[in-house]
Amino acid sequence: MKLELDAIDLKILRELQRDGRMTNVELSERVGISAPPCLRRVRKLEESGVIKGYRALLQAPALGYDLVAFCMVGLKHQSDATLKGFAAAMEGWSIVRQAWMVSGETDFLLQCVAENLASFQDFVIEGLTAMDNVDTVRTMLTIRQVKDAPVVEIREG
Repeated sequence: MKLELDAIDLKILRELQRDGRMTNVELSERVGISAPPCLRRVRKLEESGVIKGYRALLQAPALGYDLVAFCMVGLKHQSDATLKGFAAAMEGWSIVRQAWMVSGETDFLLQCVAENLASFQDFVIEGLTAMDNVDTVRTMLTIRQVKDAPVVEIREG
C-alpha cells in the first residue's frame, strides 16, 4: 500500500538520501519545519517502511575490492522451489552484493564485487556453474562506474 506523502515528507526523503547522517535539527532547517515535527515525520517514514534503513557507502577499491561484475544466470527449471532455492544459495555468497530475479532471457541478475579477476572467476566456476540447477551464466566485467544516483528519484510536488 502506497503511503500518502506531502511535499515536506518528500523533502525529508530527498535530503536523507543526500546525507543520512545529518542531525534532526539540520534536516528540519533544510526542509523548513521545526525539529520536533521533523523527527515525528522521520519516525513515521521509518515505521511505515518508506525509509528502510541507513548505511555507510564505502569505496570498494579502498578496501581492496577492485572488480565489479554482473552475472546473468539462467536456471534449468523455473519452478517456485528452484527459484527460491537459488535465491537462498545466494545468501551464502559474499561476493554477490545485490541480486534481482528478472524476466527475459535469464532468471537472475547478480552484482558481484571481488578483490580481483581470479577470485571472481573462482566464484563463477566453483560456485555458480557448479550448481545443478544452473543452466547458463553470462558475465560482464565493468570498466568504470559512470553514474551513482540514489535508488529513488524524489521529485518536487
